[in-house]
Amino acid sequence: MLLNQFLLLSAVLFCIGVYGVLARKNGVLVLMSIELILNAVNINLVAFAALNTDALNTDVSGDVFALFTIAVAAAEVGIGLAIVLLIYRNRRSIDLSEIDLMKG
Repeated sequence: MLLNQFLLLSAVLFCIGVYGVLARKNGVLVLMSIELILNAVNINLVAFAALNTDALNTDVSGDVFALFTIAVAAAEVGIGLAIVLLIYRNRRSIDLSEIDLMKG
């Protein structure tokens, strides 16, 4: 497959993720949109790493960065879901427009 196809897929996923973060009020859907953005980054990292490797050069730096991104995404899911659960426990809603009501 060509690099253009991977970059197009990544761009589509990134745009869907950005739209989800900006347009959604549900906390879980925002977290899922952030995951889409991080997966788009992973596709770019692996695609460019595959482009730069040949028979003699076995550079795995893109793959290693993708693994770090996956670890960050896992931590983000854990912390993000904990925050969403605390918001639901206090407000009985996960609507993000009501978060500013939790101030002091």
